[in-house]
Amino acid sequence: MELYRATNIPVFQNMMFDDKKSAMSCPMGDVVLVQDPLTGLVTNVAYDAELLNYDAKYQNEQACSAAFQRHLDEVTRIIDRSFSDKTLIEVGCGKGYFLEHLRGSGYEVTGVDPAYEGTKSYIVRDLFTKDVGLSAEGVILRHVLEHVPAPMSFLSDIACANGGRGYAYIEVPCFDWICSHRAWFDIFYEHVNYFRLSDFYRLFGTVVEAGHVFGGQYLFAVVDLATVQQPVRGEEETCFPEDFLSGIQNIIKSNIHRKRKAIWGGAAKGMMFALTLQRSGFEVDVVIDINPAKQGKYLAGTGLRVSSPEEGLKELEPGDEVFVMNSNYFDEILSMAGSQYSYVKVDEL
Repeated sequence: MELYRATNIPVFQNMMFDDKKSAMSCPMGDVVLVQDPLTGLVTNVAYDAELLNYDAKYQNEQACSAAFQRHLDEVTRIIDRSFSDKTLIEVGCGKGYFLEHLRGSGYEVTGVDPAYEGTKSYIVRDLFTKDVGLSAEGVILRHVLEHVPAPMSFLSDIACANGGRGYAYIEVPCFDWICSHRAWFDIFYEHVNYFRLSDFYRLFGTVVEAGHVFGGQYLFAVVDLATVQQPVRGEEETCFPEDFLSGIQNIIKSNIHRKRKAIWGGAAKGMMFALTLQRSGFEVDVVIDINPAKQGKYLAGTGLRVSSPEEGLKELEPGDEVFVMNSNYFDEILSMAGSQYSYVKVDEL
């Protein structure tokens, strides 16, 4: 059964472009979410992996934020419980921030990611396959599994490459949180899979611990790689809300008067939010992000330029609207921007 459909959206939400023309002519694709009748997993059946090529222009690093660093500290505490004194591989290590964080905490960690930009010898700039030749006592998979078209095969390959042994820390967005918060801006083409907590208990025979982190937005699970298995759909049904798009409808209704609009957060959520506002007839005036790698670059689909807080706030007047794309960062944003603006926590609409 089809749960949700979004058409003609950029295939990359976190790819940054050097100019407006390139950003607006980026490749597009559709999202058609379906719950598989056999496995119970929720998947975008319109996904085409050939449209995506992860490289150094892919920017999804969130560690510029102190709030996100606190999240990483929480993740490290979870990893300490199961992986203390063990060698680790981080598959999909991005720019290497969390990997370096773990190494600074005393872990021996190697990494692999095609979007890596540095020169560290312990990070391989490539996609993970068995041919990479990496193995360790534990595997870290943070925000990787949602990007993989065949997650069971991918997990089996990791287990095989690791000699069929070891444990893994897995972290992914929580589909139940997306549904309960009507977070339509959290459904991306980049994400082919959408997981619930129950999925991990069907994907693995042994789950050491599992739960929610980052204010409930993310799921985590510590699992035994040797017990990866084909999931079987249970009696639990995915109840997708009929009013899933109510948030954007409320914004449209409440914005009859003219105010300048700023989006704080030039990552995937902000890109999807800006695109939807544009297509609904409302222009975004400013996009702000604290990540220097995004500043001066342009968002896919909309061609909106990303500004630093210092630059972007100069474009606003008291009373203008600032759409906060992730309420986890609200206190941080308020301390930087002040109370003179009208703030809208998008994930609480």
